Amino acid sequence: MKVWPGQPYPLGAVYDGSGTNFSVFSEAAERIELCLFDEKGKEKRIDLPEVTGYCWHGYLPSIEPGQRYGFRIHGPRDPVHGQLCNPAKLLLDPYAKAIDGQIQWNEAVFPYRFGKGIEARSNSNSAPFMPRSVVHQPYFDWGGDRRLQIPWHETVIYETHVKGLTSRHPDIPPEIRGTYTALAHPAMIDYFKQLGITAIELMPIHHFIHDNHLVEQGLRNYWGYNSIGYFAPHSEYASQKRPGAAVAEFKQMVKTLHYAGIEVILDVVYNHTAEGNHLGPMLSFKGIDNAYYYRLCDDRRYYKDYTGTGNSLNMRNPFVLQLIMDSLRYWILEMHVDGFRFDLAATLARELHDVDRLSVFFNIIQQDPIISQVKLIAEPWDVGEGGYQVGNFPPAWSEWNGKYRDCVRDFWRGENQTLGEFASRFTGSSDLYEKTSRLPYASINFVTAHDGFTLNDLVSYNEKHNEANGEKNRDGENYNRSWNCGVEGKTDDPKVLQLRKRQKRNFLVTLFLSQGVPMLLGGDEISRTQQGNNNAYCQDNEISWYDWENADKDLLAFCQELIKYRKNHPVFRRRHWFQGQPIHGSEVKDIAWFTLEGTQMSEKDWGLGYAKSLGIFLNGVTIPNPYPRGEPVKDDNFYIIFNAHHEALIFTLPGINWGTLWIKELDTNVGWLENKESLKAENQIKAEGCSVVVLRHASWVNRQ
Repeated sequence: MKVWPGQPYPLGAVYDGSGTNFSVFSEAAERIELCLFDEKGKEKRIDLPEVTGYCWHGYLPSIEPGQRYGFRIHGPRDPVHGQLCNPAKLLLDPYAKAIDGQIQWNEAVFPYRFGKGIEARSNSNSAPFMPRSVVHQPYFDWGGDRRLQIPWHETVIYETHVKGLTSRHPDIPPEIRGTYTALAHPAMIDYFKQLGITAIELMPIHHFIHDNHLVEQGLRNYWGYNSIGYFAPHSEYASQKRPGAAVAEFKQMVKTLHYAGIEVILDVVYNHTAEGNHLGPMLSFKGIDNAYYYRLCDDRRYYKDYTGTGNSLNMRNPFVLQLIMDSLRYWILEMHVDGFRFDLAATLARELHDVDRLSVFFNIIQQDPIISQVKLIAEPWDVGEGGYQVGNFPPAWSEWNGKYRDCVRDFWRGENQTLGEFASRFTGSSDLYEKTSRLPYASINFVTAHDGFTLNDLVSYNEKHNEANGEKNRDGENYNRSWNCGVEGKTDDPKVLQLRKRQKRNFLVTLFLSQGVPMLLGGDEISRTQQGNNNAYCQDNEISWYDWENADKDLLAFCQELIKYRKNHPVFRRRHWFQGQPIHGSEVKDIAWFTLEGTQMSEKDWGLGYAKSLGIFLNGVTIPNPYPRGEPVKDDNFYIIFNAHHEALIFTLPGINWGTLWIKELDTNVGWLENKESLKAENQIKAEGCSVVVLRHASWVNRQ
């Protein structure tokens, strides 16, 4: 087989219409073999003939898309110094655009001999048990597709799972359920549009593996936070099983969603890989250049672990940074995604040990003309010391606001806290983000996410019930800030069921009327339950899959109307902070806070930890930031009553200066009101225990 010198860049396997250029980085390697496999698994090994700047490369004119391949690395093996080269192990290409198959767990895929210690070299050939990298077909007809660039303040995120979303959907053909194709099926597109979301945030779709300990228990790594291929869409989510099919299928999904006006955001896991710690398998990076790719301890046989998964990638090394930046650019330019949510992003910011907001990683993203222009969301914590960094990310970033989640949960379960914190979270958390010149959209507001209880379970369970995970209920968060409303789990008690319905509406109303960007956990709008499992990472079954047959249609209709309400009223999605000051010299402020008696909150009122109720006035008549073409943004005024007390309370509306006539439009005790009640200034209104009441000022008629 002919082998030409080829080029060191781009890295990976690149088909140009005539042949394929292969290039792989390794500073440790002394020789690298390219391994080609036919359909029967027969292997042919070819030495890469050239090395340029530690990039080993060669061009094969006869190789076309669909070709399966891998690498074998010859070089030093010295575990004491972190060197683990071992040509007996077939390795995945870190830049593979497609990966075929899953790992078959066998001692051969580990770099050491079982029972002999990690320094005892394994000479068993791992190829029969390894997935293969695949030369992908780069050509795709995108038509006129491009990123949608929906403004942050108009964004509504729907966090979901490719497989779980459609695995039980009755309107989707069984043969494509749980795939990229199913996610973009007309039934799902119609559903998304009727719901009103603007962006799908997909749980990890980078190719990942199922951990050995899970497979042994008959479980799987359902969530996918175990990446091994940062360029390859996970092949198990493709409806067609030919090698490389996932690439075109993912692209078609994005194209279809874009045509429907829906952005695609990827949850990405660049902080660690699936190779685990010193006892883990050798799949790619560990065998290519272990000491370069990973952060090692002083005893270099072991790995620093800021993620709880066994290893952490070493962002201080240029080729590791390049790998991540190339991956991000690839998903933007070639796969047309609209943004990223970075798992355990604090790990990416660690320089030597401490989290550094101005780390090299963030500096490079800031100056990159491609990556800096998409939506960037940080999960602003990791499990290492000093890893909780909510509010501390750079100006271009938005963050999952964990303090919003905790505060709102505590408020609605009746915990004693100052109303000041709730007010801050409801108005966008300026205390966290304004100091870095960020705007309300820096706060990605959420009450529930994939990690933890669903919304239905949040109001149905006080304790986690993770027995199905096989860890004797020891895994998962113990402190959930949940309230079962009086009965643990399922019940027929009508009073408990009514309270749970009201609480779900309370959480949703709080979420969608807060300033910032709302993120809805997929399935919460139909009361999806995981039977109290708050860590369903390994449950690739009915525990995690959406139960469409038993969907809560009443809650779905409520949620659809709520998202529409947010979109129709720009006062709930302001681009800049409230000032709490009078507008144009009048007594009426852009926002004001009131007690039950209808008087403005005093410093004493704010400090009452036992107080659980307040009224909020939102002024929509003068919103400071115009529409894109300069037109003024005007809206109605609103008065929102929050009663987190367990009993009904009587509220007095503010005086005439704040509004003469109010229309009661929403009461979470009953839902959206068809027969809307009118109230005058200083009238009294009853708010049931644990409820929200939304009133709109009736005088504003100049709609845009």
